[in-house]
Amino acid sequence: MRLFHALEKRLGTIADDETYIRQLLISYVPAIFTTLFAAVWTLLFFLAGRPLLGWILAGYALICLLATALAMTRPRRGVMAIVGLGLAGVVSNLLAHLVVGGFAAGIWFLLWIVILPLSVYLSGARRQGVVVLGAALLAIAIALVADLRLAVPAPLPDWLRLGYNGFVLTASVVIVFLWGVYVFQQLDLARRRADTLLLSILPAPIADRLKQGPTTIANGYDEVTVLFADIVNFTSMSADADPVDVVSFLNWLFSQFDDLAAKHGLEKIKTIGDAYMVAGGLPMPRPDHCEAVIAFGLDLLDVLKHCQAWHGAPVRMRIGVNTGPVVAGVIGRRKFIYDLWGDTVNTASRMEANGVANVIQVTQSVRDKLAGQYTFEERPPMLIKGKGEMVTYVLRPPS
Repeated sequence: MRLFHALEKRLGTIADDETYIRQLLISYVPAIFTTLFAAVWTLLFFLAGRPLLGWILAGYALICLLATALAMTRPRRGVMAIVGLGLAGVVSNLLAHLVVGGFAAGIWFLLWIVILPLSVYLSGARRQGVVVLGAALLAIAIALVADLRLAVPAPLPDWLRLGYNGFVLTASVVIVFLWGVYVFQQLDLARRRADTLLLSILPAPIADRLKQGPTTIANGYDEVTVLFADIVNFTSMSADADPVDVVSFLNWLFSQFDDLAAKHGLEKIKTIGDAYMVAGGLPMPRPDHCEAVIAFGLDLLDVLKHCQAWHGAPVRMRIGVNTGPVVAGVIGRRKFIYDLWGDTVNTASRMEANGVANVIQVTQSVRDKLAGQYTFEERPPMLIKGKGEMVTYVLRPPS
């Protein structure tokens, strides 16, 4: 594993694509071990009086070494090197198979030919992997056709034959197993990353339903509390500002709101420019949704007490809250969003738009639901778009 991480770190200094690096490692880590073991077996074949086998393995070990070096220095040519390594492996193992007498001596060299196309394919070279597979099948066909014409050479010493058979079988099983483990780990990692991304967009119960298949996701809720918060005069504040400053500030502020929403068990619905929308009581209904949303709003006001914009000016927000029935669901096929609809949502938005800076303006339904828990100050009747004349209330924070 240390060798794996060291090679991954080295490739990371000369290539930015994480997936590409990991694909290269799938092939190059076995290539490193192949180089080492081929060198050992080259020596053993020479000592056993079979120099031709030794030279074949020595040539293959040299190609593996050069391919690994190419990956370390010029990773963008790594795919080309992998294909060359695969084709060289097919040719060298076919030659070794023929030299030892073909199938009469066993299929130990041909086992490597089975592994090589998979190695190239898993490295990310999909089309080239098919090419190497074709070369492997051709090599097997050549071995079958040539087998009847091969002269039977002197048998290898038993210790060498059994040792190499055992080595090939063990190495083949281990390599295939490690590849399988690695592939499944990457699949699991990709799944967990996708789940994390999905959960950052949708509530967990909705995400679970969406993963089960394409379907219309819509629910009606009798009791939901909705809060809108909007920064006062943000358009004029940001007109001449550095875009980086604006986005960084909004990200910092709304990230704190996200933490508060999680603290109170609320569902962040969306941000619209400099406006923030949160709801309580969905997707899982809860009896204290109104209390939780108001507690969130009060915490939001506490954050604003210590908040300054990028130019040092204080930040003020209008906050509007309403409670009642809503329809919730997911719309769209691309960049979908979990959203709310209904008069309750529209009225909550109107409470914010017609509110007062740094106070929470609520409807009568909110006041009635929280009667006795907070102090409310009635405001003069005002004309609300789409609703006509309404009496609204300002919630006074506990002293």
